[in-house]
Amino acid sequence: MKKLAILPLLFLGVGAFAQMDDAARYAGIIRTSELQKHLNIIAGDDMEGRETGTRGQRKAAAYIENFFKTTGLASPAPLKGYQQLYPLYQDSMVSSSFKLNGKEAIYGTDYISPVNNNETIKASAKSIVFAGYGIDDPNYNDYSGLDVKGKVVVFFLGEPKKDGKYFIDTKSARGSAWTFPGLSKKLELAMQKGAKGAIVISPSTESFTTRAADGAKKTNVYYPRANSNAKKINYVQVSHAYAGSLLGDRFSAALAKAKSNSSFEAADHFEQKAKTAFAYKKYRTTVNASNVLGVIEGTDKKDEFVFITAHYDHIGISSNGQINNGADDDGSGTVSVMQIGEAFAKAKAEGKGPRRTVVIMTVSGEEKGLWGSEYYSDHPVYPLEKTTVDLNIDMIGRVDTERMKDDTLNYVYVVGHDKLSSDLPVINEAMNNKYTGLVLDYKFDDPNDPNRIYFRSDHYNFARKGVPVLFFYDGMLKSDYHKPGDKVEKIYFALMEKRARMVFHTAWEMANREEMLKRDIPLSTATR
Repeated sequence: MKKLAILPLLFLGVGAFAQMDDAARYAGIIRTSELQKHLNIIAGDDMEGRETGTRGQRKAAAYIENFFKTTGLASPAPLKGYQQLYPLYQDSMVSSSFKLNGKEAIYGTDYISPVNNNETIKASAKSIVFAGYGIDDPNYNDYSGLDVKGKVVVFFLGEPKKDGKYFIDTKSARGSAWTFPGLSKKLELAMQKGAKGAIVISPSTESFTTRAADGAKKTNVYYPRANSNAKKINYVQVSHAYAGSLLGDRFSAALAKAKSNSSFEAADHFEQKAKTAFAYKKYRTTVNASNVLGVIEGTDKKDEFVFITAHYDHIGISSNGQINNGADDDGSGTVSVMQIGEAFAKAKAEGKGPRRTVVIMTVSGEEKGLWGSEYYSDHPVYPLEKTTVDLNIDMIGRVDTERMKDDTLNYVYVVGHDKLSSDLPVINEAMNNKYTGLVLDYKFDDPNDPNRIYFRSDHYNFARKGVPVLFFYDGMLKSDYHKPGDKVEKIYFALMEKRARMVFHTAWEMANREEMLKRDIPLSTATR
């Protein structure tokens, strides 16, 4: 009797296993034990917070590269290796000199000359022109009637308000581009108008601390965008005491206006004779960062590509010495795409590989401003027009502490579902319904959402080139976001496993379906 009872169960188990499709079988490779093992390393103290351009970031890249090698992912042939290197710059001041009427100003007391907006150059002029905030805009113009060609222009940081509200850009509560990026925009304008240099006054900075003066001598690493080497005029920022000696009796009234964000009138602008001389010298160091790519080559559609991405960098070590491990942000995404890559590689090794080529790419520089993905999208290894989708994972290991719903342990935010391709939600929802049953929350696709999540992770650099994207995210903006408390022990691994499997199933379908995803929704004109 016992044997007769057991045999049907055995046959039932074998039948159930036989009925499990390929996608479900290979999704099983993505499991909690492996995710936890790799996350303990990626988000361990040895990685020193994985800040881009540091030893910790390079150690993480080496670990990911080794994983790709040992699990059967190939390197992209065009790279001749797994890492796509991209350059970062770090500038240091060698010397700075500013003279007014032949008298040398004292660095750190009278002025500072921040290295990030100054170049190795010598310049001189015989006149200075006070131009309010240094703005030329249809709604407000400080340069009306002023000739600054061959002269030094003097202006305050900031922009005016009317009735307590900014009016150059009425849609922004934080001011227009004349506030941010602000200074660089004003310097570029002054150069276009022919100025030889600029003297800048901050209404809120009366004098300079030693820390500020020293900090101005060296930049952090930065990404050299197309205009990084553009010709610029140099500038000095002066203390209020020095500005008073420069502008005389007019300074107090001008400072009062700038502090209250009042408009400057034509009568406030003036020119006076003053010999100025700038001399600046700096040194530039190049530091390489990298994206790490592993490839599972497709079969009959191998010249079309599915990208699955996550950023492996984080914010490094705090000034107090605490390591920001970044277990959720984005250790969770990093180890998830590693496991997804392993699952595809296993399928290929067993003759079940994808039709399209699947590219697993972990990028650096995300926390600095999406540097790595920007570099890739501007220097693609594979044609973007043949890249059917980018599925990006940035934080899927925890829960949104602000989400007061019953599905706390069975949801994921999906961003981008209603953009670029109408195929995106159809495929993603079908695969989720078939295999994982998560609640797909589109909260962050609301155009009125103030967090602007669509623009804040690496998928955006694919989207801006027209590649359809989906972004998977847990919404953990409060709690330990960008804090030392973002540690492995706070990860919900069962939920993370389920989310990663859902991304795998979506990728599997997109890699094996007959057609590439349609690109039938116009690219939004909104930018970061």
